Amino acid sequence: MEEEAKGAEAEAAAAAAAPVPMAEDGVKVVVQGLTVAVEEIAAISEFRNAYKKQFCNLSRRIKLLAPMLEDLKESKVPIPEKAVETLAPLKEALDSAKELLRLGSEGSKFFLVLERDSIMKRFQEVTSQLEQALAGISLEDLDISDEVREQVELVHSQFKRAKERVDTSDTELFDDLLTVYSSNSDANLDPALLRRLAEKLQLITISDLKQESLSLHEMAVNSAGDPGKIIERMSMLLKKIKDFMQTQDLEMGSPTNPKASSPIGKSISPVIPDDFRCPISLELMKDPVIVATGQTYERVCIEKWLEAGHDTCPKTQQRLSSTSLTPNFVLRSLIAQWCEENGVEPPKRPVNPNKTPSPCSASEHAKIIELLQKLSSQNLEDQRSAAGELRLLAKRNAENRACIAEAGAIPLLVSLLSTLDVRTQEHAVTALLNLSIYEENKGRIIISGAVPGIVHVLKRGSMEARENAAATLFSLSVVDANKVTIGGSGAIPPLVSLLHNGSQRGKKDAATALFNLCIFQGNKGKAVRAGAIPILMELLSQPEEGMVDEALAILAILSSHPEGKAAIGAATAIPVLVEVIRSGSPRNKENAAAVLVHLCNGEHQHQHLAEAQEQGVISLLQELAQSGTDRGKRKAIQLLERMNRFLEQQKQAQADAHAHSHVQGQAQAQAQAQSQANIEQ
Repeated sequence: MEEEAKGAEAEAAAAAAAPVPMAEDGVKVVVQGLTVAVEEIAAISEFRNAYKKQFCNLSRRIKLLAPMLEDLKESKVPIPEKAVETLAPLKEALDSAKELLRLGSEGSKFFLVLERDSIMKRFQEVTSQLEQALAGISLEDLDISDEVREQVELVHSQFKRAKERVDTSDTELFDDLLTVYSSNSDANLDPALLRRLAEKLQLITISDLKQESLSLHEMAVNSAGDPGKIIERMSMLLKKIKDFMQTQDLEMGSPTNPKASSPIGKSISPVIPDDFRCPISLELMKDPVIVATGQTYERVCIEKWLEAGHDTCPKTQQRLSSTSLTPNFVLRSLIAQWCEENGVEPPKRPVNPNKTPSPCSASEHAKIIELLQKLSSQNLEDQRSAAGELRLLAKRNAENRACIAEAGAIPLLVSLLSTLDVRTQEHAVTALLNLSIYEENKGRIIISGAVPGIVHVLKRGSMEARENAAATLFSLSVVDANKVTIGGSGAIPPLVSLLHNGSQRGKKDAATALFNLCIFQGNKGKAVRAGAIPILMELLSQPEEGMVDEALAILAILSSHPEGKAAIGAATAIPVLVEVIRSGSPRNKENAAAVLVHLCNGEHQHQHLAEAQEQGVISLLQELAQSGTDRGKRKAIQLLERMNRFLEQQKQAQADAHAHSHVQGQAQAQAQAQSQANIEQ
């Protein structure tokens, strides 16, 4: 019995050690996996210009394996286990090839060219992997026709030759792209080089450029490393090519005609500042919004990105803690100002940029109705608590903002702006601020007659109430028609007062509101007459206040108004502005140069030019013209031209004075000689 037991154990052990025959279902899974991989590769049809020949050859050779897989699927003869095992490496090789081909179809054109060494290495690796996989397949053990076997052997021999051959890439394209990629300045770029790049890479139309931009960001998200700086530089490279195409007056394709590309006349469009472009579409933003990482995008573009299932910021690749989008009102105002200064029609925003929020729940709606009843009561405690709760609810989400407004809260909140209870007033104005974030509520708040009440709070409320009143006016003034209404309501003098006497946050809120309101020409004089210029100059000379950026931005707007220019000139601003151009941030240098351009044009221009020259502005402008922002470069060039004309006039005046003095000297000498002659006679 003991021997029998030992024999049974030995048999069991031998059975466990022996290979288990693969089930028929397992064989089908292997063949089906290979078939799907080949079909997916066959579906990848469009490849980028760079390495197009190599990508097409790789795809064509793999597609020739499809008949072998068809024969295996239809075969009635079981595939030997050994033969099935030899097919496994082919699946891995096909997956590697599919990944490379997708990169060639969907990847960035810039990346494919600039990373040519790594791309060519991947071609060699994939080719070698496929060759080895095909070499290991036991074709004689597979139930396939002779014709199919010969075709597979032919593909194997093609991969074997390709493995031993090193393909060359377009060296000129690589060198051209590397030159532009490495350049820190657009000034010295050869237009012929940019045109050659645009044509070789087929980056002619808006559709082409958008696709390249999306490819860059998609690659950034899928990268295992930290490609942020690389992607940012490639985005700048794309911008250079796009700017070139615009300045060359090539019509960028439209959605209905994405391949359109024809001359459109002789006018040159101004170059859009980088900050005003959506990092995804590279277009001037119509409705800029801020994501959780602090980056700003065009609303439509980032919504599509999020709807596609991404949960990261396209530019930084950071995971988004929230998918909420916050309107970037400050940037929207800056874009409007830039459009006004450059004669560009402001981008049209969607009629309703906010998605219609889902209706709030029945319980939330019932709670809002209850709060409105309290708000309508004559009990001060009820009013205060209800206004406070509505303030918090309106802060929470768009659904609440819509529901609160539709329930009729706005007129009730407006009526509380004149209350003598400080806390209730703070709650009411802040609730209106939160409600105004939802676009449709801006019109409702204006129609309710809220502006005079908000101005009243701005003049007489607590500091918190004044801050939020200023922020509310800014939010409402995003709509251009409201700039006129708010400017005519007497809001500007108390905003200037808050800019001077407010808390740090109050000054910021007042500055953003003033900036936005003064985009409308009719409000500029009101701000100057309210005493804004001396306050702005004071803030400019006190960097520790942290208001230099805001002060310069407002000065740049007001300097385009005659009263503003006169007031800035009287404030001895030249030394301060020159110092900003010497050591300020790129944006501040740009705004300081814009103010100087206005000062050095008109009645007192020679006085201002002479003072700026004495402050050493010429060398600073030359540097700004080379390395400043696009707008800064233009302003610097304008100033240098005026400075050169002024210096030439000075030289001519000195020459004329010298000549006049010489003539007078000769006349005096002649007169003295004649007088002496008369005496001698």
